[in-house]
Amino acid sequence: MTENKSTIHQNAQNSSRNKLGGTHTTIIGGRAGKKLVSLVSQHPEIKKVVPSVICVKGIAGGILTGKVLRSDSRGNLRLLLTEGRSFQEIRLVTTVGTAEEGDRIMNELNEILKTAL
Repeated sequence: MTENKSTIHQNAQNSSRNKLGGTHTTIIGGRAGKKLVSLVSQHPEIKKVVPSVICVKGIAGGILTGKVLRSDSRGNLRLLLTEGRSFQEIRLVTTVGTAEEGDRIMNELNEILKTAL
């Protein structure tokens, strides 16, 4: 358990840039989108942030919103960013190992996003 706490502390020390991974590095919403992703990645139990493809249906632009969605069986989450008719799913790899702990982190992150937006 002590090793796990030290790992969590080390992950909290990492900058959001070190946590960004995957083949897609563009974040929807420009500076505002990057700010939201940076805010989420500062959570001590987020280990990696992996953006996926941006899907555009119609004209881009509009209000940027973000919501963390349900966890999988290992506690990993998905962040859904939308801007007008464009959307992007961002995988959030966590340090927890169960869906219940993932749900706890999901609620914490949604509260952070609610105050940021």
